[in-house]
Amino acid sequence: MEGIRIEEVDAAGLQARLDGFTEVLHAAVQAGANVNFIWPFPREEAEAFWTSKVLPPLRAGGRILWAALDGEQVCGTVQLLLDMPPNQRHRGEVTKLLVHPGWRRRGIGRALMAALDAKAAALGRTLVTLDTRTGDAAQPLYAAAGYRVAGEIPHFAMTPEGGRYDATTYMFKLFPAGR
Repeated sequence: MEGIRIEEVDAAGLQARLDGFTEVLHAAVQAGANVNFIWPFPREEAEAFWTSKVLPPLRAGGRILWAALDGEQVCGTVQLLLDMPPNQRHRGEVTKLLVHPGWRRRGIGRALMAALDAKAAALGRTLVTLDTRTGDAAQPLYAAAGYRVAGEIPHFAMTPEGGRYDATTYMFKLFPAGR
């Protein structure tokens, strides 16, 4: 991971690096990442995700965003959702762990998850959950980070190329209170 740094990004930082975040999402989906989008997936749709789905809760404090940066180039990202119902304020949810295909297999995903886990623990979240396409390349990464399988739901989401539905695996990690 030489030369790569992980930074927490606020709303202004997202806006300043919007093209980079857009490129990571667009490239990941084009490479087959099953992260809620299907083909065709134009760059405009990727940009709209960041401006309409991420920016408002980021401004409101209901979401934390990280970027993996190679110089000033965004090469990976992950988010921690914090805006939970009153009876679930002890937990957070991982969403959109993405590494640009050109930067994969360098430990970036692992470093992003480590930053997310450290922040969740520092905020007193005692449970972090996520879901991932069953058998996806990210599943062993999550397991290596200490996430355990809670269960699997078949036929959960359409693949990016369409025509097939894949299962999803729900995973979780418990953190000691007050850590």
